[in-house]
Amino acid sequence: MESRAILHADMNSYYASVEMMQNPWLKGKAVAVCGSTEERHGIVLAKSELAKKAGVKTGMVNWEARQRCPDLIVVPPHYDEYLKYSKLFHEICYRHTDLVEPFGMDEVWMDITHSMYPYSSPLEVAEVIRKATKEELGLTVSIGVSFNKIFAKLGSDMKKPDAVTVISEEIFKELVWPLAASEMIYVGRATDAKLAKYGIHTIGQLAQTDPMFLKSLFGVNGIALWHFANGTDTSRVMHKEFVSPVKSIGHGITCVADLETEEEVYHVMLQLCQDIGHRLRVHDMLAQGVRVYVRGNDLGFLQYQTRFSMGTRSPKELADKARELFDARYPWTTPVRAVTVSAIYLCPLSTPQQIDLFTDVARAERRDKLDSVVDALRGRFGKRCIGPASTFCDLKMPDDGRDLVRMPGLMYQ
Repeated sequence: MESRAILHADMNSYYASVEMMQNPWLKGKAVAVCGSTEERHGIVLAKSELAKKAGVKTGMVNWEARQRCPDLIVVPPHYDEYLKYSKLFHEICYRHTDLVEPFGMDEVWMDITHSMYPYSSPLEVAEVIRKATKEELGLTVSIGVSFNKIFAKLGSDMKKPDAVTVISEEIFKELVWPLAASEMIYVGRATDAKLAKYGIHTIGQLAQTDPMFLKSLFGVNGIALWHFANGTDTSRVMHKEFVSPVKSIGHGITCVADLETEEEVYHVMLQLCQDIGHRLRVHDMLAQGVRVYVRGNDLGFLQYQTRFSMGTRSPKELADKARELFDARYPWTTPVRAVTVSAIYLCPLSTPQQIDLFTDVARAERRDKLDSVVDALRGRFGKRCIGPASTFCDLKMPDDGRDLVRMPGLMYQ
């Protein structure tokens, strides 16, 4: 079987790099892109290499970042610019292959196995992309070159900034196995802590663990981790036009101020569900369940979910069920900082529904027609032209475009 040539390209300190590229005065300084200090303590969204060396970390609140780095220059985010340069970077990648799979805004995988011509090696292609990114966009990128997606991503993390790292089949054990297990994609803090309890600290130790034992700890994900560590993962790099099958539809936001009451949380949920209901209509889907993520200042993320007796795409029904879950489960030991609502257990609109004794079907149909009209008006005149009255109060939701930024999802098999 022919060995694949997979690249993973990761833009260096992306948000901060875009800010420094557009404002040359910031170059050579410790820079952090942060949420507004005035709106809520503000957190670090991205930092330059100098800020990183001074101890500034992503997710750190502004005042703590300034303590670590007194010379820190804080700038606000400009998401429209980040999206623009992300698209321009993708265009550079498309010159070499159509198999370009984004992983967030500043990372992509590329499969150049059959598209290296006129270049002689994957390393040469990677260098061409690295130089073009620097010369045309004024940004730097680190690229990992390997025979699968997992090790390509590891390679892009090994040398930063502005570098290319090759992890070949012949030397991957020497380069990869000594690394901490947490260096590998999908080994988060909880997974790493669980592995550590059993003396599994490195990728090599993970690779040499009985896969059935890993399955007993993590289910099918344990088998996937074993393949990742052993270099036997065969996940494809998807075509640039690939659209993932819709399995859930969610919308979430970190608010600009703490939500102090159940009513405030519900108003945010109702606003989020306007978008979810619209996307359910676009895909001709019904939700048979709802999931709620909330983050309290001192609690981390909490997750609750439940099913509906019948499928729905009504924003109000989704929000009401989300509120019911939240009101019954959230401990209120701390205010709420972030809220996400997701429509889950999706099914096509044409799926026959089992009617129960307690649902007023005629009323539900009238509500759906009204929601369709509201959705059409929002599409024509803008999202704020019409909606529930409570969503026109101070929702403590940001309006700077950060909700347009899509976070990385899972790889496709």
